[in-house]
Amino acid sequence: MPSLKDLKNRIESVKSTRKITKAMQMVAAAKLRRAQEAAEAGRPYAERMNAVLGGLAASVGGSDSAPKLLSGSGADQVHLLVVMTAERGLCGGFNSTIVRLARSRAQDLLAMGKTVKILTVGKKGREQLKRDLENHFVGHVDLSEVKRLGYSNAHDIAMDVLSRFDGGEFDVATIFYNRFQSVISQIPTAQQIIPAAFEETTESSTIYDYEPSEEGILEDLLPRGVATQIFAALLENGASEQGARMSAMDNATRNAGEMIDKLTIEYNRSRQAVITNELIEIISGAEAL
Repeated sequence: MPSLKDLKNRIESVKSTRKITKAMQMVAAAKLRRAQEAAEAGRPYAERMNAVLGGLAASVGGSDSAPKLLSGSGADQVHLLVVMTAERGLCGGFNSTIVRLARSRAQDLLAMGKTVKILTVGKKGREQLKRDLENHFVGHVDLSEVKRLGYSNAHDIAMDVLSRFDGGEFDVATIFYNRFQSVISQIPTAQQIIPAAFEETTESSTIYDYEPSEEGILEDLLPRGVATQIFAALLENGASEQGARMSAMDNATRNAGEMIDKLTIEYNRSRQAVITNELIEIISGAEAL
């Protein structure tokens, strides 16, 4: 049975931990508002870019003059997985859900005899994937020094991916991230970016004349589209990370409070038992006289 001093020290330790988790929860709540606004503001642009590129791609069809980013390399053997996670932990299952989805995709591709290459963005995902997929790593992007994500960060990642594609290092590229839905809900998402894949739109079909040709416009817009998709994913990840951290720290604060209550009850019972024993000893000593 722990002594009164041990119980008191443990209570003070848990109280200190509760102060830290509460502070982290408040910081995450403040960051979440800005990150959520950025993610929501970026969605219309990304969706509109997808719609424009999708319309152009549909008009080009399977022509021989279609850009390589749209038609692909003509093979499906080498896959590049761009796994985007956080640089820091203490955010619940945020990183694990992305890694789980990426690992499952990698294992499925390897089982089909495909070649898998992994580009990690964020330290936590790299640490988890390192256990069984380290031999497939081809690069890493460190964003630990970035205070606020901007389009330039996504552009640098996109240029790295595009240069690898132009160099014939892979055939298909897919990004993995968490799409922000709410504080308690983040959706693990796998999105193919090369060859370009577009969601169907409900817009009415309108005939446009393009100058220069559709192929020429796509040649210029598709690299921007890749950067836009990566930027949108980074923004979604940022909001998801802060939401997950806020929820995790809230749970940790509550658990610390419950532990303090239990330890306090145990401390009071132990203290009462010590006092009772001392009274019994005093009374027994007095009767012996």
